Amino acid sequence: MIGLDTNVIIRYIVQDDARQSKRATELIESMCTVDNPGFINLIVICEVCWVLTRGYKYKRETVAAVVQNILTSVELVVEESETVWRALTAFKRGKAGMADYIIGLHNQTKHTVTSYTFDRKAAEHDSLTLLV
Repeated sequence: MIGLDTNVIIRYIVQDDARQSKRATELIESMCTVDNPGFINLIVICEVCWVLTRGYKYKRETVAAVVQNILTSVELVVEESETVWRALTAFKRGKAGMADYIIGLHNQTKHTVTSYTFDRKAAEHDSLTLLV
């Protein structure tokens, strides 16, 4: 199994740099297989969402579709995929960033009572509490 960094995933998705996009595509399509999937950790998922939203101005619906495609790909394994699925559901319904939902939900898997945030949008989710 190989690990995939954010910039490799971004180049594969966006295809905006001819050389790097070609290399990312070659790597992912030749080395990530059903028998030997590529590994994507939680930080990469958070960064991919942030870069697509902030850097490339993708709409929430498009970012959600990208994450869903990653999660359903048999050639990729996502760290704590159940948490990411739950975060994706919250992201589709809520107003906060994907990272906020992953933080709150991941922390719950570590038996936290809550996670405090100053982000009002994030605090609308039951895994996060607004610190006032």
